Amino acid sequence: MALLHRGEHVEHAREHLKGFVETPIADGARSGDLREDVPPAELATFCLHALTAADRMRSKAAVRRLVQVTLTGLLRRL
Repeated sequence: MALLHRGEHVEHAREHLKGFVETPIADGARSGDLREDVPPAELATFCLHALTAADRMRSKAAVRRLVQVTLTGLLRRL
């Protein structure tokens, strides 16, 4: 039962974090600063999964590049 409860707690935290990231993405899409061709929920999931890789990076420079690539993926196409 403890494992099930912990799993539910983790899933709730993930959904909360996704919503936290999704809101500014949606705002940016509405303002025209961020891409509108992908739903904000999908972009939030993309960002969170991409940035999970940061813990495997060997240098701060590599983490910065990963963040930059992730942010570039949010930008609206001209």
